[in-house]
Amino acid sequence: MTELTDITGPATPAEPVAFPQDRTCPYHPPTGYDPLRDGRGLSRGTLFDGREIWMVTGHATARALLADPRLSTDRTRAGFPVTVARFADVRARRIALLGVDDPEHHTQRRMMIPSFTVKRTAELRPRIQRIVDGLLDAMIEKGPPAELVSAFALPVPSMVICHLLGVPYADHEFFEEQSRRLLRGSAADGQDARERLDAYLGDLIDRKGEQPDSGDGVLDDLVRRRLREGTPDRADLVALAVILLVAGHETTANMISLGTYTLLQHPERLAELRADPALLPDAVEELMRMLSIADGLLRMALEDIEIDGTTIRAGDGVLFATSVINRDSSLYDEPDALDFHRPVRHHVAFGFGIHQCLGQNLARAELEIALGTLLRRLPGLRLAAPAEEIPFKPGDTIQGMLELPVTW
Repeated sequence: MTELTDITGPATPAEPVAFPQDRTCPYHPPTGYDPLRDGRGLSRGTLFDGREIWMVTGHATARALLADPRLSTDRTRAGFPVTVARFADVRARRIALLGVDDPEHHTQRRMMIPSFTVKRTAELRPRIQRIVDGLLDAMIEKGPPAELVSAFALPVPSMVICHLLGVPYADHEFFEEQSRRLLRGSAADGQDARERLDAYLGDLIDRKGEQPDSGDGVLDDLVRRRLREGTPDRADLVALAVILLVAGHETTANMISLGTYTLLQHPERLAELRADPALLPDAVEELMRMLSIADGLLRMALEDIEIDGTTIRAGDGVLFATSVINRDSSLYDEPDALDFHRPVRHHVAFGFGIHQCLGQNLARAELEIALGTLLRRLPGLRLAAPAEEIPFKPGDTIQGMLELPVTW
């Protein structure tokens, strides 16, 4: 077992807590994380291989450390922590945006920012609304019951990100399957899926390069920039395309499915939202805080860091337990309750600091339109199976529903 070099500060709990753990309720943190909710900013944790890490569990501590350049996101560094065994063999592969530090990260992000601004997202809202309406038209025409993940929650963000990037939606079954294998499959599955996505997107980028004026998606813009300026190079462009395509539909699809399930399990809040649709933006923020679907942001200390009376040593692994951070009782009254009226914009569901989610404006728009339209057009929406029998995802991946049978 690899032990932390300094466990003498006030952050030290009696026993380290294993990460990740499965949730017993899809919208609450695992009960095994309860010892982390005692007001400490830092706690000790253990990973699958017995390695001890620092788990960040307090909101103020999280915001300070997420903005600290002495913590690296570069997974190719020797000693970078890994949460599950299947990711241990792929650490040598660079992950664009999420897995690079400045100045490389700044260069990549600066290229992408114009495509994800508030203004650009506002321009996309009519398109998102048409996508949502079309999917609901088909679902209603077919009649109840329906499986909401495959009929609605997954295709909404898949169609949106394809339109934004300039990826043919006709290929959605291929890249959705590869994304699933990449995030939830075995180590061999993940490696094969990444190679397939690299090959597919590399071929798409080459074809766009042969006809540089034929499209107006993000990838088309980046291809034209590469032809004009020589940057980014082809390998970097493929890496950017992979992360944008995978992250652009996986996270939002899970938020739509789990958000719907959570609302249906809170009928008073659902009735409140239906009575006052103006609450929808605040409801989306509260759902993102409460659900914290991307739990366990990883970093590695490059230097010693003094915080909360504790020393994080250079080389120590640091994990941000977002499901606990977003339930910090020093910041949120009754943090386990769903409350659309709390001031919640400072949650860390999108991270914080320079690596804060690039697509957060787009995600908010998709969630507001998808959930708002779903509830408006299907006022009788309800679960079509007992809640406790509906399967949801294990704790070692992005949280969400595996399927969601509904009727109306």
